[in-house]
Amino acid sequence: MKTVQKSIYMIQPGADARPEVGRWLWGLEDARLRTQLIIRDLSLPILDWKPTWGGNSIGTLLYHIAAIEISWLYEEVLEQEFSAELKELFPYPVRDAQGQLTLVTGVSLEEHQRRLAQTRTLLMDVYRAVSLDDFYRPRSFKDYDVSPEWVLHHLMQHEAEHRGQIGEIKLNAERPL
Repeated sequence: MKTVQKSIYMIQPGADARPEVGRWLWGLEDARLRTQLIIRDLSLPILDWKPTWGGNSIGTLLYHIAAIEISWLYEEVLEQEFSAELKELFPYPVRDAQGQLTLVTGVSLEEHQRRLAQTRTLLMDVYRAVSLDDFYRPRSFKDYDVSPEWVLHHLMQHEAEHRGQIGEIKLNAERPL
């Protein structure tokens, strides 16, 4: 008799972070796993394909996801400038002169995955070490106040929204002519 493995749909925070933070980190990692499943094995032509009706390439969106994640981490959570090393990891501005996402082409899936992994490692290291007081402490900026807790919520939503776009672009890019 074949044994069927039962799925478990429960949030399972790791032991390496405070439970209040770990639940959010679990959600963030779940969002990334779902993105990785959609982009696995994509070729460069599919990564670079841009819809004829407008919009972004998958490569552009992957770059954008990583750039926004590191931006929120450094600018809002840590309230620090990017290091020279981080600036090298992001050679393109997020947006062009017209306010559109900068087109990122010619970048392999492995390079996109490496950038996503590096930014995620930095974020996880910061959040695993954060005190609860700092996790909930609002940072005040000219136009808004934001807490590190909300940043995690935003990053999950941001990635999920772009993952939907990536899925649609992939379907269209792989469609036979």
